[in-house]
Amino acid sequence: MIGPMKIYSGRREGERVTVTVDGQPLDPRLDLRDFKAAGFEWGYQGSGPSQLALAILAEHAGPQTALGNYRDFVQSVVAEIETDIWQLTGEDIDQRIAQTTIVPMDLKTLMRKVKGEI
Repeated sequence: MIGPMKIYSGRREGERVTVTVDGQPLDPRLDLRDFKAAGFEWGYQGSGPSQLALAILAEHAGPQTALGNYRDFVQSVVAEIETDIWQLTGEDIDQRIAQTTIVPMDLKTLMRKVKGEI
């Protein structure tokens, strides 16, 4: 067990959208990728939801996991949020990552697959 699971929360009040992790503002991680969004968003696929997915995954699982998985996370989680107030736990995120992570194969296995040997 790593420690207490974090809680990610989003709230929309009129035009104002806030997203926190354990009560602190979530870093949008523009250093990893800037989707040119006006801010975080959810409930559809686009720049705001993509920035949110990247930020949640980067904070929770690190930059590499975020960059490799944010597209699936937008589709399967962020775009599906239909409420103005939501919460995700670290455990929720771990489960979603486990369901969507593509495990890269080594070159030898890839070549065998391409040749139809697998």
